[in-house]
Amino acid sequence: MMLEPFETNQLLYILFFAFLAVTFIQLLYFWGIFSRLAFYREKAKNPVKQPVSVVICAKNEYSNLEKNLPLILEQDYPDFDVVVVNDCSDDDTNYLLQDFAEKYKNLSIVNITQNLNFFYGKKFPLSIGIKSAKHDLLILTDADCKPQSTQWLNKIQENYTEKTAIVLGYGAYQPQPTLLNTIIRYDTLQIAMQYLSYAIMGQAYMGVGRNLSYRKSLFYKNKGFSSHYKIQSGDDDLFINSVATATNTRIEISPESHTLSDAKTTFSNWVIQKKRHLSTGRYYKFKHAFLLGLFSLSRFLFYSLFILLICYLYNWIIVLSVFGLRLITQLFITKRCMIKLHERKFLLLAPFLEIVLILFNFFVGLSSFFIKQNKWK
Repeated sequence: MMLEPFETNQLLYILFFAFLAVTFIQLLYFWGIFSRLAFYREKAKNPVKQPVSVVICAKNEYSNLEKNLPLILEQDYPDFDVVVVNDCSDDDTNYLLQDFAEKYKNLSIVNITQNLNFFYGKKFPLSIGIKSAKHDLLILTDADCKPQSTQWLNKIQENYTEKTAIVLGYGAYQPQPTLLNTIIRYDTLQIAMQYLSYAIMGQAYMGVGRNLSYRKSLFYKNKGFSSHYKIQSGDDDLFINSVATATNTRIEISPESHTLSDAKTTFSNWVIQKKRHLSTGRYYKFKHAFLLGLFSLSRFLFYSLFILLICYLYNWIIVLSVFGLRLITQLFITKRCMIKLHERKFLLLAPFLEIVLILFNFFVGLSSFFIKQNKWK
């Protein structure tokens, strides 16, 4: 049934004001939330160097450990130990770790030789590693990550005051001249813009396991991962979502504190990784799920309504002007955040990459409801 001209005009009128409304919501997010990272200034640091423990879980990570573990063991820091949990590896990881242990006295090895189903995913080996750590301040990373400097531990731990129980870091990906790599790095930047900005405003809802720190006492006080042990992912984001408060979380974004790892090189492997990450969002606290969902929905509606209104040439000058305002805001705030996180070479592609990720996350998120995966490796 075709609409009469009057009905069409009425519908377009409604859609036009809906477009203005979702644009306003988007501008609120960029200027009210993401600008907090864009214009972030470091807080006063604690000069006391407290002992720390680094915890790494590894499953068949021989080559990554060979490259990256010495960079962690040789950090310029007076008192730290490194715990590597060798989770049922069937390569030569154990022999490599034994060789490292002879050279580095601050390395502890925990070997898990049987697959135990107390937890899904990485949570069981990580819990064992945390239990084996000598110190209260924990810094977590992955076997495929390398610190960007010898000051990594120092930069993270100097954020710990009496009130601080969590420090969120940034885990970057190695730039490569491929479209997939650019999409992954832009996605990583967008995620960081959100979780770091929310943390600055006292609403921390997640961290990334590639570069994350919290107190061992906080872990035990909240019974570790027991509240979500059956969920494959969440050793980083669901745990932080459940224990972060308005006052116990700080961020560390200096380039010396970053970790760097290689991004997935095939689309199928990245899809698997994204499914695992997106599957945890439904378990966030309601306020966080609502705020994140509203941003995603308003962004989707912004582009959809823009295309529809332009196709009908309805108030096209105003529509293009509003679109331009949001585009300029996006590019400005994104550029500022890129500077803060020392990312580069994809700013001009941001609008295209954003549309790609909107569609990609929608279909991957939808499929994650129907496909279950219980292994982290």
